[in-house]
Amino acid sequence: MFPLIRGLTYATLFISFVLVFLPGQVLVRSGVTAPPEVGPAQVLGAAVVILGLSLAISCVLAFGIVGKGTPAPFDPPRRLVIRGPYRFVRNPMYVGAIVGLLGASLFYQSLALLGFTAVFALVVHLFVLFYEEPTLARLFGADYDTYRRHVRRWRPI
Repeated sequence: MFPLIRGLTYATLFISFVLVFLPGQVLVRSGVTAPPEVGPAQVLGAAVVILGLSLAISCVLAFGIVGKGTPAPFDPPRRLVIRGPYRFVRNPMYVGAIVGLLGASLFYQSLALLGFTAVFALVVHLFVLFYEEPTLARLFGADYDTYRRHVRRWRPI
């Protein structure tokens, strides 16, 4: 139970800063305000945000329940997590965050937020390539190598 609480705490801090505060700053600095009315773009954008957030939360739960750890690099899972959304892609938490940011970009119809999303995706990709994958290979050895051969990094097909 404690790893789940830690994971939810770290996820809340991450989501609050990277997926709420920073995008909010991008919107403020680019002069974007709340849409004057709710139209199709806002409805679709909100649905996409909820989809991305749901995916990210399911990943945090999998890390706590199955992995006995958290998504935080300084408190990683003790077991390799290959259940739940991790059966389909190796990085569903990041995919969920990117999907959520894309939904917010659509909701606000903001190119600046779309640019932030692109930079975020690039940073995450580099983090995965140069830190996360080598660390997981070191921690979980052959099990991670097998998983990596059978499950793609970013997309299921």
